[in-house]
Amino acid sequence: MTRVPFLLPLALALAAPAVAQQSSAMKDKAVDFTVRIENVSTPMTLKLSTGGTAPAPTAPVLWVVHTAPAPLFTSGQPDRGVGLETLAEEGNPEPLSHALGGTPGVVAVGAMAIPDGDMAAGPITPGKSYTVTFKAAPGQRLTLAMMFGQSNDLFYAPDAAGIPLFDAQGKPLTGDITPRLVLWDAGTEVNQEPGVGADQAPRQKMANTGKAEHGTVRPVNDGYTYPPVGQVVRVTVTPGMMGMNH
Repeated sequence: MTRVPFLLPLALALAAPAVAQQSSAMKDKAVDFTVRIENVSTPMTLKLSTGGTAPAPTAPVLWVVHTAPAPLFTSGQPDRGVGLETLAEEGNPEPLSHALGGTPGVVAVGAMAIPDGDMAAGPITPGKSYTVTFKAAPGQRLTLAMMFGQSNDLFYAPDAAGIPLFDAQGKPLTGDITPRLVLWDAGTEVNQEPGVGADQAPRQKMANTGKAEHGTVRPVNDGYTYPPVGQVVRVTVTPGMMGMNH
């Protein structure tokens, strides 16, 4: 089975959330959300050209509560150069989390790197999960992003606009949101076969060793075969009671 030692700083545990000021009326309508990101892959999820198989670990997760559209990227445009490349190539969301903190339209941002039940930072392998919690109010959206570990620069995220955390009637989002995630190509490094490429995070000797691509952020379409999102991760959202903790 392919080893998965992602290049992550052990100091990365929780990036302190950057929270913008909200009106008292918004606070009264805010809800505590819990999001669980579980790796549901198996040792045989990836079928390799070598005849072997491999799991599909996922790297630490960035979460953003926002009102501004497209806080991380614009589909069809190049990477903005503020940290998405590091998230997508090395599995480290910390630089992007810091870059987004305090920017207009970003209500809160953070990163979770410690799998549930573990003591140290690392990727989630089959059966492991991350849990993140935050507050959000009507009109705000959620964006998650995490590296597809057996790749050069692929990551899971919803579409660029993010996921509404409340419906038109003000009811908070709940349940399985896995179908909202897309496997994106950051366009920063030339892709190699998933689970085999020598320049992919589990196998590369040092960071940023792959061939630069100078492409655009887009849903992956490179001729290789990738498992459906739901065979790699499951993401569920559980809201608390509106206004009860304020």
